[in-house]
Amino acid sequence: MTDTNEQTYSNTCDAIVRSSKRITDTKTDEVREMVLTIHDPAFRAMPGQNIGVLVEGKHPFGNRFHHRYYSVLAAQPHGEGSDIEILVRRCSYIDEVSGEEYPGIASHYLCDAAPGKQITLTGPYKAAFKVPADNTSNLLMIGTGTGIAPFRTLIKSVYAQEQGWRGQVRLFYGAKSGLDALYMNDQNNDITNYYDQATFEAYQAIDPQAWRDASGNLGKSLAENGAKTWVLMQMPNTYVYLAGLKKQVAVLDKVMGELAGSAANWQALKNRLVADGRWAELVY
Repeated sequence: MTDTNEQTYSNTCDAIVRSSKRITDTKTDEVREMVLTIHDPAFRAMPGQNIGVLVEGKHPFGNRFHHRYYSVLAAQPHGEGSDIEILVRRCSYIDEVSGEEYPGIASHYLCDAAPGKQITLTGPYKAAFKVPADNTSNLLMIGTGTGIAPFRTLIKSVYAQEQGWRGQVRLFYGAKSGLDALYMNDQNNDITNYYDQATFEAYQAIDPQAWRDASGNLGKSLAENGAKTWVLMQMPNTYVYLAGLKKQVAVLDKVMGELAGSAANWQALKNRLVADGRWAELVY
């Protein structure tokens, strides 16, 4: 998620790239697991929180800075500082008018950063996704691409509860290919550690034709499991978490509108989830 409000940049901190490792095959999108070393003892980021990456330069629309948020996957204190881990996909975007492709500023900046490079961070910011206090709550997580990152932290926190988690936990994840399924592939398979939990189910939507859109695959998976998803959505103790590509919001609205009988019925339920504090988004 990108932010152009320069007031957000007041709390900055220098970090050093400790390591940068590509975790996807060279035949698919480049995604890197990066570890950043922070020496400032006042900058303490926890897993699940967000940090900002500040890129200075001459940017489109005359902005002096480009600011992009990333989720903290892990944090390891050492001495007065700490190491934090983030996940970065090298992104590009298509200009809707000219049709030209442009590199994502922050993602290319980070993916090109070699170990030892100094970068500027902002934050940390509060976690977008919080574990409900009641362990009988149902959790419905819906994501695409690197949107899987904050869900890793959330799932770990849920099943770390001393009393166990009694509510239903459902993860819908849309990917363009098996190798695109971050942290659910052969290289980084930690989410499968929770498959033996009685309350956990994951639905991984992958299309063999990799050119197709991940959000479309996600919509197909939601529709295929529509009855169960709709029942879960209507329960008063269900929390919904949405992360990843912004276009998946429209996909979710379309699928749920069909399940609800009309777009108006779905919007009414969605508004209630938002009003009750049971709906959270982290999209870009």
